[in-house]
Amino acid sequence: MLHVVKAEHVTDHRIRLWFNDGAHGEVDLADVLTGPIFIPLQNVDYFRQFRLEGNTVAWENGADFAPEYLHSLLPVDSSV
Repeated sequence: MLHVVKAEHVTDHRIRLWFNDGAHGEVDLADVLTGPIFIPLQNVDYFRQFRLEGNTVAWENGADFAPEYLHSLLPVDSSV
């Protein structure tokens, strides 16, 4: 099962992610913050307050992304 094992805010809506399969890299979530649950995340100050929860990044309002989806957003050369 795929897990996010570490995450750091980079800038704006970009997060650097490390996965338990060794993959790592930056993802920009700005274009996918649509729908009611993601509206608060459009504010960068709120966005940067994520935490690791249940194998992925999550926010206080209940928003999260499946680790498989986040992994699919990594650049192609993101493996170790």
